[in-house]
Amino acid sequence: MIHYYKRNQIAITKYDTCIKKSINARIYAYSWYLDIVADNWDVLVLNDYEAVMPLPWRSKYFMKYVYPPAWTQQLGIFSEKEISKKLILEFIKIIPRKFKKITIQFNSGNDLSLFKTQKRVNYILSLNKSYEEIYKGFTKNRKRDLSKAKREGLMVKKNISPKDFLQFYLHSKKNLKLHSNQISTLKKLLSIENTTVNIWGIKKESQLIACLIWIKEDKRITYLLPVANNEAKNTGLATLLVNTLIKQFSTSNFQLDFEGSMIEGVANFYKGFGAKKEMYYNFLKYNFL
Repeated sequence: MIHYYKRNQIAITKYDTCIKKSINARIYAYSWYLDIVADNWDVLVLNDYEAVMPLPWRSKYFMKYVYPPAWTQQLGIFSEKEISKKLILEFIKIIPRKFKKITIQFNSGNDLSLFKTQKRVNYILSLNKSYEEIYKGFTKNRKRDLSKAKREGLMVKKNISPKDFLQFYLHSKKNLKLHSNQISTLKKLLSIENTTVNIWGIKKESQLIACLIWIKEDKRITYLLPVANNEAKNTGLATLLVNTLIKQFSTSNFQLDFEGSMIEGVANFYKGFGAKKEMYYNFLKYNFL
């Protein structure tokens, strides 16, 4: 039986254990992460936390709706066992009708091919090989940029402060512009005092010119937010950051999750490291009738 629990009714230890043991675990689904990124969140639970489906929600003009918070690419249903299409349908039917609009980006372990959805593209690189083997899968462009970066003689620093990152990010020219509430959420994420959230960067003459936030969980390294100025881009330093991450976690059971992208140029950058395409689904439903 599937139950609906509000945030203050959730057995958090059981919930997080379900996420941790699930075959399709994502950092975005852990309770501590959702507490930071979501305005509110509740959950659907199968039996005694055999499977869970978090429901981030917010309200506007007295209307409640389920939405994908910033910094959460894939949510949906999580379970230690394979998730059938029948179970997905049962979960969707149980979502309370008080939510007048439902938008959920289901993770790649949830097959929504029978539903009317939008397919989204992600790129994943398995790190279970030696660095030398992974490097062989780099494209000519990635190898060329890595050579350019090495000629610069700059090193990746693995202890960039949240303050330095934010100052660099906010003053950099970029395609992605964050709203004030997204910046507030990012500050909360960066304040986590553990080894989960990491900030790496490259400095030139004591000034940041390229930076990357990445998140470590049991099975995945999530490439959360990169930023680089024009000089860093032209000298291959974005490639150097990713290459350093790959080298550190090669011969491990981790996967490097690039988080997309649907933008051709960005997708080609990720594919250039040998990353493989992974599909997930964006589900949209209205409950106005």
